[in-house]
Amino acid sequence: MTKVALIDDHSLIRNALGELISRFDDYEVTHQASNGKEFISSLDMDNLPDVALVDINMPVMDGFKTAEALSKEYPSIKIMALSVEDEEESIIKMLRCGAKGYLLKDSDTQDLRLALDELSAKGYYHSDLVANTLLSSLNGNKKATKVSQIHYQAREFEFLQMACSELTYKEIADRMCISPRTVDGYRENLFYKLDVKSRVGMVLFAIKNGIVEV
Repeated sequence: MTKVALIDDHSLIRNALGELISRFDDYEVTHQASNGKEFISSLDMDNLPDVALVDINMPVMDGFKTAEALSKEYPSIKIMALSVEDEEESIIKMLRCGAKGYLLKDSDTQDLRLALDELSAKGYYHSDLVANTLLSSLNGNKKATKVSQIHYQAREFEFLQMACSELTYKEIADRMCISPRTVDGYRENLFYKLDVKSRVGMVLFAIKNGIVEV
């Protein structure tokens, strides 16, 4: 059972979310708080939540400071921002403070469930909103340069470039005349070398470092 914490100063929203999440299989809401300070002071090392849904705008201790404190003091708790704000600055800042996902409060129930599932299973949730925000931010950075310290095999580099297209992994295997298992090997090697955890991470790395252009 995945334990979820809700940190939001609006009790109506908090209670509604609690009732909704409690209806999801394998999830239970174990903590609720109206701000970050209240939440952190209530934590017990023997009963920590697995996931914390954190609002950004809260009194006493806002979402940014809460995420930063949790990342340092309780790194096992996966943080997801849940906010009405969709500004690039807020999204980037929240991710830098330690959030592993970002979801708008007007999202559908199925999007909330997907976000919780991916956050629990993978440790992060890259929504289209987050991906597009990061791409926009990186495209605005004209000072990006290639990372020469990383040593690619020739075919790994070819795979990385193809991974930045709309091709599926199976289609990439066909184009490269290799087996899907070999593609899996290239992918896992690049995840390790680039220190990323997903295809989105590979694409963002390639764009940031001038390997591909958009």
